[in-house]
Amino acid sequence: MAKNYINAGETIQHTASGSALSSGDVIVVGEQVGVCLEDIAVGATGTVALKGVFTLPKVSAAVIAKGESVIWDASAGAFDDNAATPAAGDVSGCCVAMAAGASSETTIDIKLNVGVGTVA
Repeated sequence: MAKNYINAGETIQHTASGSALSSGDVIVVGEQVGVCLEDIAVGATGTVALKGVFTLPKVSAAVIAKGESVIWDASAGAFDDNAATPAAGDVSGCCVAMAAGASSETTIDIKLNVGVGTVA
C-alpha cells in the first residue's frame, strides 16, 4: 500500500460545533450530505459516512420515486422530492432514493453522494 494512503474516502472525521450530533444525524459537508456514525459532543471529533445507503427522514408530503434524485431540505431536516425548490442551505443533486416514498411516509432509504451536490 502507498505510504500516503489515508482511507477509502467513504468516511471523514468531523468536529461538532454549535450543538452535539447524534448517531444517524444528517449533516452537510461542503456539497455533500453525511450521516453521523456515532454521537459527537460539541468540540469533539467523530466519524461521518459520505457513502452508503441509510434510512433517513423524508418530508411527509413528498412523493418520491425509486431512483429519483432528492433534495436535502435543511429547514425541514428531511429529504424532499426533486420538484421542490431548494432554499438556503438545501443540497440537491447528490443523493438518490433507493426505494419509493409515498405521501405520509416519514422515512426513506437514501444512497448518499452519487454525484456532486449543489448547495442553495
